[in-house]
Amino acid sequence: MPAPIVFIVYVNDARAAARFYGDLLEREPSFDTPEYLAFDLGDGADLAVWSGAFDGSLTPEVPRTSEVCLTLDGGPDVIDRLFEKWVAKGVRVVSEPSDAVFGRTFVVADPDGNLIRVAPVD
Repeated sequence: MPAPIVFIVYVNDARAAARFYGDLLEREPSFDTPEYLAFDLGDGADLAVWSGAFDGSLTPEVPRTSEVCLTLDGGPDVIDRLFEKWVAKGVRVVSEPSDAVFGRTFVVADPDGNLIRVAPVD
């Protein structure tokens, strides 16, 4: 039996982070509280932002050892087009599009420094 899964991203300001992720994902939160907002990604997966776990001490300068990975169908051109779209929105680029062992990929960061990778569907 598949169980739902929620990926939680710790942020300083949940509302601001939800606006950022909502803009990138082009969707509205499916669950909304002052400190915790979640986005339904389909197939039993949610992405949530939560500001209740920290006291505003997250900074973009602190190295992150994990990342959220969004996978896309359609090949390298689709990934490059999304990169250009997100750059036009003003995201902080960590790694420009390049070819990795699993295909075309890039990494950006949210305002708190959390990493977001885009890669092809395996």
